[in-house]
Amino acid sequence: MRQKGGNLFSILNILFLSVLTLVTLYPMWREVAVSFSGMEEAMKGGLFLWPRDFTTDAYVNILHSRYLWLAYGNSLFITLVGTLIGVFLTAATAFPLIKQDLPGKKMFVLLILFTMLFSGGIIPTYLLVKSVGLINSLWSLILPTAISAYNVIVMMSFFRTLPRELDESATMDGAHAIRIFGSVILPLSKPVLATIALWEAVGYWNNYLQALYYLNDKSKYVLPVLLRDIINGQTIAQMTGESTGSSTESVIAATTIMAVLPILIVYPFLQKYFVQGTLIGSVKA
Repeated sequence: MRQKGGNLFSILNILFLSVLTLVTLYPMWREVAVSFSGMEEAMKGGLFLWPRDFTTDAYVNILHSRYLWLAYGNSLFITLVGTLIGVFLTAATAFPLIKQDLPGKKMFVLLILFTMLFSGGIIPTYLLVKSVGLINSLWSLILPTAISAYNVIVMMSFFRTLPRELDESATMDGAHAIRIFGSVILPLSKPVLATIALWEAVGYWNNYLQALYYLNDKSKYVLPVLLRDIINGQTIAQMTGESTGSSTESVIAATTIMAVLPILIVYPFLQKYFVQGTLIGSVKA
C-alpha cells in the first residue's frame, strides 16, 4: 500500500509540476509566437500556441530602428558597469566587517541592517540625485543602487565560511589587507561573486522606475522605458513599419524578446554558481 501511495504521489507531483511549468513558460512562448505572426493574426489576439502566418517583419523593423540600439547600448552600459562596481563595492564592504577586531564593527553592521528596514523615500532620493547633478545621466541608474544591504550580508556569510588560517598565513608572509583581499579572498569567492553579479545584472537590466524618474532625454532611454513607450504608442510609428506588414502587437512582442534575450543567454552559465552562492550564504548568517 505504501508503494502504491508513493507512486500515486509521484504521478500527481509530476502532473502538478508539469502544469505549473507550462503555465510559467506560456507567457514567454506566447510573446515568441506573436512576434513571428503576421499583422492580421497578431491583431486578433487570443491563445497562441505557434506563430500564425509566420513572418519576421517585426524583427526586421525593430532591428533597423535606432531607438532599439540606443536603448540596448544604454542598458548594456549600466548593466556591465553597474555590475562591476556593485560586486566590487559589496565585496570591499563585506570583507572588513567579518574582522573581529574592526573598530565600530557592530555600529556599521547595524547601519547596514537599518537600510533594509527604512529608506529615504522617492522624493528625498530624487532631490539627492538632482543635487549631485546626475539627473538625465546614466550614472543615476548605477551609483544610487551600487550597494545592497542584503548582498553585503550574503557576502559576509560566505566570507565567514573561508578558513581563518588563510588570512593569518598570508599576514605572516607579509601580505597587507588589500593584497589578501585581492589575491586570497576574491579568487576563493567565485560562487558568491557570480551570484551577486547575476542579481546585480538582472536588477540593472530590468531597471525601470529609476530610469523613469531620472531620464528625460530619449537618447538615454533603457530597454524597459522604451518598451513602455512602445506599449503606450509613443514610438510605435517609428518601429512598426506598417508597409512591411507588422503590427503593434508583434513589435511589442519582438522588442520584449530582444530585451530578455541577454539574460536568458547568460543565466545557464551562472546557474551553478547562483545555487552554490545562495545556499552558502543562507547556511551561516
